[in-house]
Amino acid sequence: MEYLSAQNTSFSYEETEDEEKLEVLHGVTLGIRKGEFVALLGHNGSGKSTLAKHFNAMLLPSGGKVYVDGLDTMDENLKLEIRRRVGLVLQNPDNQLVASVVEEDVAFGPENLGIAPPEIRRRVDEALQAVEMYDYRLNAPYKLSGGQKQRIAIAGIIAMEPDCIVLDEPTAMLDPRGRDEVLSTIHRLNREKGITVVLITHYMDEAVGADRVVVMDRGEILTQGTPREVFSQVQLLKDHQLDVPQATELVWRLRQEGFDLPECALSAEECVTALQKLLTRDF
Repeated sequence: MEYLSAQNTSFSYEETEDEEKLEVLHGVTLGIRKGEFVALLGHNGSGKSTLAKHFNAMLLPSGGKVYVDGLDTMDENLKLEIRRRVGLVLQNPDNQLVASVVEEDVAFGPENLGIAPPEIRRRVDEALQAVEMYDYRLNAPYKLSGGQKQRIAIAGIIAMEPDCIVLDEPTAMLDPRGRDEVLSTIHRLNREKGITVVLITHYMDEAVGADRVVVMDRGEILTQGTPREVFSQVQLLKDHQLDVPQATELVWRLRQEGFDLPECALSAEECVTALQKLLTRDF
């Protein structure tokens, strides 16, 4: 059964005095299974962040429906339950950190759900251990690095014990080390706890480890499939001003020049293996 379901979903931002009504999603239909890791790709303005905010009822569809584990996001009485089940992590962790001590920040969500103090204590400790930040529980968040702050923001969501985490470009403001820290945490939560993950990213290499890649363009789904199926469509993605992983790009360019290489390499290791075989044959 699909855990997240968008059914012919449309969305328009309201008119303002200066701007006309703008439709951002045009009849999107997408299903995400429980426990699945889905990477949502697309350039700025493609609608991916708008769609993501529908999955925890931060935005409501102008047309069509969105369901979370069968719950209709349009039902006002279900909004709290939907947001308990689906946590949203934003691009800038500073926008989600509200307390002066790390453990107090992580406790903020469960407190708002009315959880009993002993249970909050257990959840906070487990959440911080899950993101490998337990030793920083008494630190001030502003003293942490970008990657550490983002992991604390994720811990705050985990403490609410959601079934699903939607991450809206969580590594966009981080350096390579911070990106590695956050991605490692996300994959571990998906693998070990079975948490459904929807990762919105501009970095194509981050999508390689997903179960499925969904590419959006101009408010519609352009293509979807396994990472290999999607990134094999290099020309289609380039025609829509989208990139592919660096290893995929290199192999594609060499194939364009007539070299006998596999259709798609997703990682540096696959690329090296393919080049080694090519060079061994030629010499």
